[in-house]
Amino acid sequence: MSKQVKKLHSRAGSVPGSLIHIGTRKAEHVRISVIDYDSENLEEKILPSIDQIYPYLDTESVSWINIDGLHDTDVFAELGEKLDLHPLLLEDVLDTSQRPKIDNYGKHLFIIMKMVTWDEKEKTLEFEQVSFILGDNYIISVQEHIGDIFENVRQRIRNDRSRIRKMGIDYLLYALLDAAVDCYFLLLNNLGDQIENIEDELVLEPGPEILATIHHLKRDILVLRKSVWHLRPVIANLYREDYGTITTEVQTFLRDLHDNTIQVIDTIETYRDMISGMMDIYLSSISNRMNQVMKVLTIFAAIFIPLTFFAGVYGMNFNFMPELDWKWAYPVWWLLIIVITVIMILFFKKKKWL
Repeated sequence: MSKQVKKLHSRAGSVPGSLIHIGTRKAEHVRISVIDYDSENLEEKILPSIDQIYPYLDTESVSWINIDGLHDTDVFAELGEKLDLHPLLLEDVLDTSQRPKIDNYGKHLFIIMKMVTWDEKEKTLEFEQVSFILGDNYIISVQEHIGDIFENVRQRIRNDRSRIRKMGIDYLLYALLDAAVDCYFLLLNNLGDQIENIEDELVLEPGPEILATIHHLKRDILVLRKSVWHLRPVIANLYREDYGTITTEVQTFLRDLHDNTIQVIDTIETYRDMISGMMDIYLSSISNRMNQVMKVLTIFAAIFIPLTFFAGVYGMNFNFMPELDWKWAYPVWWLLIIVITVIMILFFKKKKWL
């Protein structure tokens, strides 16, 4: 949370619409790629500079332009000037602390979402902001670094028999959003497996490492919930509002995507409750272990109380203690100690304290 506050503080006092990159630089260089297609033709290439994208914005075909890297603000300044993008739109693109939202700027429809991936090495979630600028026949997607979850969409575009090749720019937008929601389902499966493993460890051997894992998992769930929770009204607005570029046919697909988003949210809420319950299980397990230790110590103390009493009595330095001159005093003392110990142990077992 402190990092988030620092990000917001770095923008304080600046002029609205200022092009300031807020976030971590995750790409060494800005990479620009384009996929231009229709039902019969397909062109896919890496562009050397931002000015190379403009011929693809005036074609009859569908153009998907992807920009990886946010640190070079000059690129976005030039893009905003050429496309007449609103300064607040560009400001939100460069600010990676934005929540998922949708804004209508007249000529362009602007959407922000969170792309979530699973870090197999660290066993945690990685969050990245993705921005979409929707025009009449093009989509400009902006990501923080190279690598995303949209490779399946690219494969579908490369297949000349797929539905996406016969549809317009609105269906491409739906396909990209759908890929993100599908990825949420995969991530929830990984989180579910991790939660089950932690529950098993909590019952068998709870420890500080498990507590740290639970806290980390709880934080990931909260951030994921925030990302999906705000994405739901974005998708709802796409099929409820009349934006012009969204056709009735694609609105049906978006309605189904909205239902999937609600399902993701329900699963997240379930996992959040389970994690909260895991904290209770951890505290209960630690308390039970402490009770077991205290019970054992109490039993030992109870056994040694009478033994300590006898040892204290016969350890006193009185001159007139007749038992000290008796020949069998020492064996009888040990026999008495053993009998008392056995009686107390049997008593504890009868009470089921052992």
